Amino acid sequence: MATVAPEHPQTAGYGLRRDALSPLETLAQSVSTIAPTATPAATIPLVCALAGNGTWLAYLLATAAVLLVALCIAKYARYSSSPGSLYTYAHTVLPPWLAAVAAWSLLLAYVGTGSSVIAGFFHYANLLVHDLTGHSTSGALLALLVTAVSMAIAWRDIKISARLMLWIEAISVAIILFVVVLVLLRHGPHLDGEQLHLHAMTGSGLRLGLVLALFSFVGFESATTLGAEAREPLRTIPRAVIQSALLCGAIFVLCAYTEVLAFHLAGQDLGTSPAPMHVLADIGSVPLFGLIIDIGAMVSMFAATLGCITAAARVLLLMAHNGLAHGGLRATHARNETPGRAIVVTGIAAVAPVAILAARGAGGLDIYGWLGSLATYGFIVAYGLVCLGLPKYLREHGVFSDGAQIIPWLAAAAMVLALIGNLYPVPEGPYGKLPYIYLIYLAAGLGWFFWNPRKERLV
Repeated sequence: MATVAPEHPQTAGYGLRRDALSPLETLAQSVSTIAPTATPAATIPLVCALAGNGTWLAYLLATAAVLLVALCIAKYARYSSSPGSLYTYAHTVLPPWLAAVAAWSLLLAYVGTGSSVIAGFFHYANLLVHDLTGHSTSGALLALLVTAVSMAIAWRDIKISARLMLWIEAISVAIILFVVVLVLLRHGPHLDGEQLHLHAMTGSGLRLGLVLALFSFVGFESATTLGAEAREPLRTIPRAVIQSALLCGAIFVLCAYTEVLAFHLAGQDLGTSPAPMHVLADIGSVPLFGLIIDIGAMVSMFAATLGCITAAARVLLLMAHNGLAHGGLRATHARNETPGRAIVVTGIAAVAPVAILAARGAGGLDIYGWLGSLATYGFIVAYGLVCLGLPKYLREHGVFSDGAQIIPWLAAAAMVLALIGNLYPVPEGPYGKLPYIYLIYLAAGLGWFFWNPRKERLV
């Protein structure tokens, strides 16, 4: 008979507020970190430039790969909860040095995604400012502003943070889906033959598009960072992880199909469009909604910034408890019960590269792509390591069977293929430097691990 997960986790609170978040607020953490509003506005056009009429298929395959990983993570989350997220799981089953690789990779992933969405925020904010005034403002200043506000909210109250993220994404996604439905109704009950038959799609284009499609999902597991703060975390967190993957996957596939369809109707190229949702809104006969969606995308980037800082700070908190980061980062605010110092460190780490690149004249969408791709390396490595360790974890909890290793191996294989897709063929320009930046960062983290005598085992 299968072992049943305990009703309450036997984990320390780490100075965080216990039982503060409802199941819906826990789900909001994962959804906001994914930033589903940003994908139709910014990422789907990039995927279409590579996969063309196979854009919907790229997102369908990405959804399947992410769901495999989600099923693995949910298995861990049924038996363990802590602020350390995937690092906690890796630490229980992998050699210490590989657990350290997972920890530093996950921290980079959340911070890098935070940097990416900060850049996305200042891009959309500048578009709106230009539309209103005819002038643009400093991208670095906007980046500092959104980060400061996000840090203040994350420091003040996790419950306020979760509720705000939930409402922001719910409203933004509802508006996008409304426009999508209008476009589909206008087209009538006919399938797009070019998309259905994958006209002019190439295998290499689909592969590269699939890698970018995976970036749309990164952070779907971030609800696991709320293990000390969610109510009944052994029940709510596994559900939140799987629900966020399925919900966002369905939205992305629908939006990918509809956007490509809309641009076929308009006779335009989605892959080169600077404002794709404006075209959809025009076709749906609600042109005002194009502007509203741009506002929603900007606000969604803010919610994602908040979600990334919230998640990264909790990973850094547990890393500090286990000797992988400075001991002073273990401190939590006495009244707010939030990891204040870790929030400050992760917030500064997220905004610094954006502010520097923006000050040097880089565009918001360029920075969004560069730092988002860097973050993807961290996520892929962390996901892959955790999936590989799952069979051992199940054995330790007495629920292993021969079939239990099929999903972990499939999930790990999907992550390996995604990593190869990032590295081959070698990307041109700044993207070609990202693997080296990741390896240098990882070497520094492992250097700290081997040198620091304060390493402890997670109990």
